[in-house]
Amino acid sequence: MAPALIFDLDGTLVDTAPDLLAALNHALALEGRPPLKPDNLRQLVGRGARVLIAQAFKTAIGPTDPEIAERMLKTFLVFYRDHIADRSRPWPGVVETLEALKAQGARMGVLTNKPHDLSVLLLEKLKLDGYFASVYGQGRAPYMKPDPRIFADVVRDCGAAGGLMIGDSETDVETARAAGASVILASYGYTTVPARELGADAVVDHFSDIPAAIARLLGGERER
Repeated sequence: MAPALIFDLDGTLVDTAPDLLAALNHALALEGRPPLKPDNLRQLVGRGARVLIAQAFKTAIGPTDPEIAERMLKTFLVFYRDHIADRSRPWPGVVETLEALKAQGARMGVLTNKPHDLSVLLLEKLKLDGYFASVYGQGRAPYMKPDPRIFADVVRDCGAAGGLMIGDSETDVETARAAGASVILASYGYTTVPARELGADAVVDHFSDIPAAIARLLGGERER
C-alpha cells in the first residue's frame, strides 16, 4: 500500500501570509504598537497561534505582559476568522496537482499547527477540503507537530499504513523524523532557514514538482 501524503497547510498548500499579517497588525494596532513587515512573518509561522502572537509582539516591541499577549491572541483570532480567505490563495499548481493525485487514488491528509477549526474553515473557503480524507490542526488532539503521535493519527485516519510528510519548515522535518517518515519540503514556504539546509529527503521549488519527487522517494532515491 502506498503511504498517505500528509501536507502542511500554511506555506505549503496555501499562501496565508497576507491574511495572517493583516490579523497580526490589527491586534498590534489595538495595543498601540507598530505593524510588522511581511518579511517578519516568515520566522513566526508554524508553531501555532499562541506562539505566533508571542513572537510577533516580541518582534514588534520586545517581551510583553502575558495578559496583553492573551488579549492580543483573542483579538487576532476573531479578526483572522472573519478575514481568513480575503487574500489567502493556494500556491500555483496546488489545485491541479491535488486533482491529479486524487485521480491516481492517493490518500491525502492535512497536518498543521494552525488551530483546527481555522484549518477546516480555510480549506472549505478555498474549496480544497474535498481532496483530504483527514485534517488535523492544533487542538484536535492533545499534542501537535512535531509530536509523532499526531502524524500517526492523520495517517491512520487516511486508511494507510505509513505516511510521507510534505511541508515547508523545520517543524515538518522534525515531525517526519520523529515518526520515521520521509519528508519533502517546498522551498517557497515560510522558513528563515533555506529549505535545502533542513535535511529533507527532497526539496521542490514548485508544488507541481511534488508527484515526481514522491515517485523518486518511493523508488528509493534520496535527493541532495
